[in-house]
Amino acid sequence: MKTVMCLLCTTVLVASISAHGQPSVPTTSELLTRFGTAPNGLARYEYLTSVMPQLTGDDKALAEQLLATVDSELGLYNEAMMVFPFDNRIAPPRSTSLPQSDQWQPVDAAEAVVKLADKRRIVMVNEAHHDAHTRELTLALLPRLRELGFQYFAVEALSPKDTDLMRRGYVIDTSGSEYVLEPLYGEIVRQAIKLGYTIVAYDPEDAATDDRDSQEARTLYEKVFAKDPQAKLFVHAGYSHIDKVIGNLGGKIQPMAMQLKRMSGYDPLCVDQVQFRDVAVGGLDFGFYSTVASRFFEEHPYVLRARSNGIIWSSDPQQHDVTVVLPPVSDRDLDINGMMRSDALRREVILPRAPFDLSQRPTWLTLGGHRLPYPISTDLCEGQIPCVVDAHYANEPDNATPADRYTFLRKHSHNELYLYPGHYRLRAWDATGKTLNQQNLEVPPG
Repeated sequence: MKTVMCLLCTTVLVASISAHGQPSVPTTSELLTRFGTAPNGLARYEYLTSVMPQLTGDDKALAEQLLATVDSELGLYNEAMMVFPFDNRIAPPRSTSLPQSDQWQPVDAAEAVVKLADKRRIVMVNEAHHDAHTRELTLALLPRLRELGFQYFAVEALSPKDTDLMRRGYVIDTSGSEYVLEPLYGEIVRQAIKLGYTIVAYDPEDAATDDRDSQEARTLYEKVFAKDPQAKLFVHAGYSHIDKVIGNLGGKIQPMAMQLKRMSGYDPLCVDQVQFRDVAVGGLDFGFYSTVASRFFEEHPYVLRARSNGIIWSSDPQQHDVTVVLPPVSDRDLDINGMMRSDALRREVILPRAPFDLSQRPTWLTLGGHRLPYPISTDLCEGQIPCVVDAHYANEPDNATPADRYTFLRKHSHNELYLYPGHYRLRAWDATGKTLNQQNLEVPPG
């Protein structure tokens, strides 16, 4: 589900208070309105955490999903996964045999996808919106696909109303939905523009669920292939929009990829990376993911290549061409100590599992060693907690999506930002948006 479009709102959040001094239990409409009128991510975080204990049923699930998106935006990636361990991962068909290490070997996902994309005109990669780890692969693919002649990049969550995006070179807080405020999402768009892609906004803002995929496919066709029949298009989308057959979206909805194939005449290379990923950060993940990830442990996103003929594995070839496996955040997330369940299609997630340092940021944030850790502490916050610390590129304003961000929730804390070598402006701010501290920094080459 796409989160509420709230970025054009500037009204300060004011929660209604009961006679006992506690926030009153909001209706679903009030929950979305108050979330949507908050001035920034930290204000959204404070509102959601204040009302969460009073919510039940569908409203609690909705709030958890919204909070996971906000956690991701605030650089709290472990928290995003723990507050909403959304196990949307669809089990492989029962006829699918999970790969064995004597028949398959892991290879770098970006390199494998590029080889498969050589003779394609459409490449589609999906993501789980609150799991920023699913954005690492797209960043790795952008320069490689550009070298293959891909010149259009379509990214979900952008609004067509931001007509100045290409000239400006980066997303700002009115460029689309909340997703673009997460640092890696912002980096995806920033890097695509630098590489010379034409950015294509294709996500309808007000479409009904049943019609959304049709509108997405139609927009992509009209903006790209109707004008440039020989175009090469790279699409970053959510979840099952990249499926090639009906099924995962429910009912008779035809996925975007399926419809764009029919309109353009080109068979897209569809790459799934939401099925085999870690949803149990700090816990235990039983089932088909842990079975595969414990057999083929790698540090970076990978695919499986057959030792006999070099074919790349897909867990469901009718739906997508390539299955990417994302490494677990921690070895502890896999049941690798003799407790593996024999039924690979049975799934169970147990949270939390000690010892696990929730504040330790995931190591995949180095993006394959290209970004370096830079130490930060609550000294930047001038005694104000919670406090957000942004690292902005030196030439970008405060309302641009930062290069990285971390939110301190406790006093006397230390952590790290992950940054490419270069010049930055550190800015610490509070829930009102007030700047608490600001300083320049340079990250030298590693």
